Amino acid sequence: MSNQPVDQSRRTWVTMACAAGGVGGVATAIPFVSTFQPSERARAAGAAVEADISALKPGEMMTVEWRGKPVWIMKRTPEQLAALKKIDPQLADPNSERKPAELTPEYCRNTHRSIKPELLVAVGICTHLGCSPSTKFQSGPQASLPDDWPGGFLCPCHGSTFDLAGRVFKNKPAPDNLEIPPHMYLSDSKLLIGEDKKA
Repeated sequence: MSNQPVDQSRRTWVTMACAAGGVGGVATAIPFVSTFQPSERARAAGAAVEADISALKPGEMMTVEWRGKPVWIMKRTPEQLAALKKIDPQLADPNSERKPAELTPEYCRNTHRSIKPELLVAVGICTHLGCSPSTKFQSGPQASLPDDWPGGFLCPCHGSTFDLAGRVFKNKPAPDNLEIPPHMYLSDSKLLIGEDKKA
């Protein structure tokens, strides 16, 4: 066994080299792991988007982005759902029969235009010229709306109106109902927009 003193400067260099190697390994791994997530380009091209709807209360709406478009997720109240059935005569396409392949998946061709009656999932872009309608959930007389307004959405650009199922009212510039994107529920609190494998 040698009794020579340990060269501390040499030990320091070895320690620093090991630390630098470890940092380099982590720096290399992070970009590799991040490749498992959809890129911004993939999201823009239509990669599915997951939404947590656990905090959404009746009468509230949240917005997520899918394919560069706003997608509204609204939790309707029992009163709002009941009102949908009463306004069919005022709507241009109450049964979502126009362009069904483009605008309304088969599993949403119903009065509430949704999988779960209380939850509306719709692309928030007017089918006229692509403006984004404003929320007008309160029923009754309001500026730019009829006195018997049931609650819904108003496009500020040219005055098209939609009910709380995204169905367009008659005699408005918008030719069609709002688009319902493909979607599915992963659980009671998780919604996947852009895929509907279970449907």
